[in-house]
Amino acid sequence: MRDALLTRGLARWCLLVVPLMAAGACAPPEPAADAAMTLVERGEYLTVAGHCNDCHTPKLFTATGPVLDTTRLMAGHPAGDAVPPIPAGVIGPTAWGGLLSNDLTAWAGPWGVSFAANLTPDATGLAGWTAEIFTAAMRTGKHAGVGRPILPPMPWELTGRLTDDDLRALFAYLQTLRPVANTVRAPIPPAGFRQ
Repeated sequence: MRDALLTRGLARWCLLVVPLMAAGACAPPEPAADAAMTLVERGEYLTVAGHCNDCHTPKLFTATGPVLDTTRLMAGHPAGDAVPPIPAGVIGPTAWGGLLSNDLTAWAGPWGVSFAANLTPDATGLAGWTAEIFTAAMRTGKHAGVGRPILPPMPWELTGRLTDDDLRALFAYLQTLRPVANTVRAPIPPAGFRQ
């Protein structure tokens, strides 16, 4: 029984984590210790090291697996994508803990369905944000620091532990991205997706 539980647990981990590792870039090269990085370079380094693209950039599927859609870098869950129904009993205490969309930008779990945010400097993304608002969101787990909760799988509890300088660097890098108009839909509460 114990072996079966371990095997199922490992299989679940592989189904969730391995695609993310394959979709994201490998760990970035360590910057030279004596090289002075600009704020934007530091932010880019942190987004790669933090695997931000794993959720915030839609993927394209190729013969070798998923790759980042660089035309929609950090643009979040595509606004026009439909959310398929989730069969009853798939998510729960004795079932799976979560599911993810084919492009790895939407997640379903006990919290409902969450969608990766548009982090580009477009009006539908972070155009109206400041570094202070971004930092507040990462520290409080609230959209714009005061709004709705930031839902899983966003690890705001971990990102919020970065230094103020690192969070400013992340924001500075995000502001250099090509703006992508993409209004990401609001989360769906658990009652809204259960069959």
